[in-house]
Amino acid sequence: MTVPPAPSPSPAPARSTVNSCDRVTSWLRRRLGRAVGLAYLLAALLPGPGVWLRGPHSPGPGPLHQLPLHATPLLLGLVLYAAGLQVPVRALGLLVRRPRALLAGLALHMAAPLLIVPLVAFVLRRTPDSDGGSGLVTAMILIVAMPVAAGATVWTGKGQGDQPTMVGLVLASTLLSPLTVPVTVRALAPLLSGGYAGSLAAAGHASSGGFALTGVVLPCAAGIGCRLALPAAWLRRLLTGVVPTALAGSLVLTYANASGALTAFLTHPRPLLLAAALTVAGAVCALSFAVGRIAARALRLDAPAASSVTLACGMNNSSASAVLLTTALPDKPHLLLPVLAYGLLQKTAANRVVRPRPPRARVVRVAR
Repeated sequence: MTVPPAPSPSPAPARSTVNSCDRVTSWLRRRLGRAVGLAYLLAALLPGPGVWLRGPHSPGPGPLHQLPLHATPLLLGLVLYAAGLQVPVRALGLLVRRPRALLAGLALHMAAPLLIVPLVAFVLRRTPDSDGGSGLVTAMILIVAMPVAAGATVWTGKGQGDQPTMVGLVLASTLLSPLTVPVTVRALAPLLSGGYAGSLAAAGHASSGGFALTGVVLPCAAGIGCRLALPAAWLRRLLTGVVPTALAGSLVLTYANASGALTAFLTHPRPLLLAAALTVAGAVCALSFAVGRIAARALRLDAPAASSVTLACGMNNSSASAVLLTTALPDKPHLLLPVLAYGLLQKTAANRVVRPRPPRARVVRVAR
């Protein structure tokens, strides 16, 4: 009796691996908002590993042992590489030919700080704070002047959003940041009192270094280049591995940044400052997202483009602003609290913006 050859088992595991990665990605995206909250809670309860991640690390023995490595820029690069890998190149071509949403998002991102921060500063001057709220206003200026947060691409991929427009907004705002950040800082500096204006100007000049190119543009360009160069089968396998890894990396990055900001507060807790930071950050965040949503409706953008424009207006690179604030005002670590609060609130608001809306029930009329 001839025994028939056993079927080759290789296609099944490959298909099973792809399906399992897709399930992991879908599971993470559905729970991204809650996962971010858990990352902040873990940073409050166990900040030690996050603080360790933020520090420099030696790559080990060898010729590069004296070159320190930082985990947070690597995690940010992974998130941006995955975002570029998911962008259809044809969609980027359409974005160049139809740049309405891109230009609207850039204009709103640059104009919103000039509308919102003076209003917040006016209200804070009426409070009994000794410096008229200048410390909180300084932190808010450094947040809203930053480029669009790279994490916005994660939220766009989570739900209802235009990923090519979002990636374009991240890249364009980052490339323009050496010009836009000093201009925004210079325009809002007169709202400050004491020595905050000079410290803010120094931070604005420091932001015009090479971080924009190496930290944001190059990882995105590498992802887009891989999408162009790789065959379809290889690209599919790469996506199934990189996308869930980047989602997990974005959560680790959130935990590391929150750990760095919470350590100083947990050492010397100040409840009144925490309440003020939450209030001010919440007001600025809500107004930023509201400006983006209202403008998107006024421009009559479709739902995906409107979501991306709203995210571009409300989501800013809070990680970069935390670094600049630490550099400009090293003697005031408590000012990281509003930065941390804004980072959490903007992710919560982004989760609502990209949440898919349930389809409306269709009313069927029966003719009599």
